[in-house]
Formats: sequence, C-alpha cells, structure tokens
Amino acid sequence: MLDRKVVREFLDEELKEMEIPKDIFKEALVEAFCKYVEDDYYEWLKGNFKSFFNDGKPDWQWIRKRIKKYEE
Repeated sequence: MLDRKVVREFLDEELKEMEIPKDIFKEALVEAFCKYVEDDYYEWLKGNFKSFFNDGKPDWQWIRKRIKKYEE
C-alpha cells in the first residue's frame, strides 16, 4: 500500500502547473491515483513473479546468481 502522504506531496509538486477542477477534491484525487497505481503495481508484480520463478519451474542456479549479484 502506498504512503498517501508521500503521494500527496508528489502530486502537489507534479501538478503545480495544472489547474485541478474545483469539483475534484485533493484527497479524492490522491486516493484515486493511489488505487490506480496499486492495481497496476499488483499486475506488474504478478508478471515479474512468473518471470523470476520461470512459470513455476524455478532455475535455482539463476536465482542464486541474482541473490549474489544483489548482495554485492
């Protein structure tokens, strides 16, 4: 779950040059954006899980190499 405070700060910065319609409240915008990103993130995570674990047939040697690489 995204940190709503961080997302609000991000949107404040990114939307400086845009005029938000008066009937769209900032908290509703933050929440809608967070849910949009979280939905996309979950799908991205599932795809990467399949790839990393080779569709249920993990290549443990390859995974060991990844672990070693990221420990450096």
